[in-house]
Amino acid sequence: MKTEVRGNGASISLQNPSLFINSTPQSSITGALRGCLGSLDGACIEKLLLHCASALESNDVTLAQQVMWVLNNVASTVGDPNQRLTSWFLRALVSRASRFCPTAMNFNGGSTFQRRLMTVTELAGYVDLIPWHRFGFCASNSAIFKAIQGYPKVHILDFSITHCMQWPTLIDALAKRPEGPPSVRITVPSCRPPVPPLLNVSTEEVGHRLSNFAKFRDVPFEFHVIDDPSLSPPPGGVLSKESSANFQFESLLSHLNPTSLDLREDEALVINCQNWLRYLSDDIKGNSNTASTPESCLREDFLDIIKALDPRIIVVVDEDSDLSAPSLSSRITTCFNYLWIPFDALETFLPKDSSQRLEYESDIGHKIENIISFEGYQRIERVESGAKLSERMINAGFLSVPFWEETVTEVKSLLDEHASGWGMKREEDMLVLTWKGHSSVFATAWTSSTILEDSNLGCN
Repeated sequence: MKTEVRGNGASISLQNPSLFINSTPQSSITGALRGCLGSLDGACIEKLLLHCASALESNDVTLAQQVMWVLNNVASTVGDPNQRLTSWFLRALVSRASRFCPTAMNFNGGSTFQRRLMTVTELAGYVDLIPWHRFGFCASNSAIFKAIQGYPKVHILDFSITHCMQWPTLIDALAKRPEGPPSVRITVPSCRPPVPPLLNVSTEEVGHRLSNFAKFRDVPFEFHVIDDPSLSPPPGGVLSKESSANFQFESLLSHLNPTSLDLREDEALVINCQNWLRYLSDDIKGNSNTASTPESCLREDFLDIIKALDPRIIVVVDEDSDLSAPSLSSRITTCFNYLWIPFDALETFLPKDSSQRLEYESDIGHKIENIISFEGYQRIERVESGAKLSERMINAGFLSVPFWEETVTEVKSLLDEHASGWGMKREEDMLVLTWKGHSSVFATAWTSSTILEDSNLGCN
């Protein structure tokens, strides 16, 4: 007999139901948690999640299962935002427990996350659903457009997870430039982090479609892929829990040099990082077989390497949260209070049983599982806040570039297309997307001290 967690997708089974049958949950869980049974209050759910995490960390399987029983009575993949978010946290906790306590727990979800591959049209709809990605696209494209004014040739190194969805808008804007469009060259790695969204066409096909669009807009265009067999993604779009550890950023870094990238003196070099830096490990590494030194990590190595390329501008966009803490309890608290945002935003305009909503939330669930279930090199979701990223960039020798007022106006216009809960605030030179006042995504622009003197780069 098994007790199964409700919800769509794979079932989660707790293999020792006698823990629940022979005693009521209220008599087994501390008095502080009794009032939470059946409650949908976010603070109470957070307390339960932390109690479960504490039980797992202390190897108290009985208590962990009892708390999961209570969570199971709250969680629902088709309920309100708190219930839906709880269902994914419960999955993640059971997944974690199944490895540390395999005789007591059994996670029947399998060892892989099989994601449906999207068409380009579906991906466009996915990106447009909420401004989570479009905010960064808009702010970055506007900053890039300003930075390359007067340049006849532009080379963009694109590090992102959204399959070049950012670039048609920029190409269209460049086509309208009064002095005529520049020639545009985009270079992308052949790899990407093993995370959603996944596309049903190759990177080369994406480049071919961009080329056709640029041709239609009369913009000279080239598309190149950094080709290295060791950087190939998992076949068939299957995201195994082990494959994340095989994503070899060290090999990618070895290709980021002027010769391999075919950098040209008459081009303005742009480096675009959209939801990318978080997947570069922030663990200090001292392995002599890698590019890292005993005093650095891959994230810092990457910044040092791109700075040496002397780019005209670097734009960095990511989620404005700290989810890289070594403490499981800290990650649960931060993650629960942060990833509530997209669940709540989707509630405002999509039905509870919307397949589009369920798929989007499933992708967030993939992220939650990695943050909560894994440790060490397998935990690849290590986003840091805009404030911490800014400190890291400054320490690496970059100088911040303020966004132009035109950029602020464009972003505000974009947000007007979405629910009224979305807003934007400025924190020094950083733009931050907000939902009901809560920070969601940050956008920053950077350059070197020698280039910052150029008036085209930024303006308060």
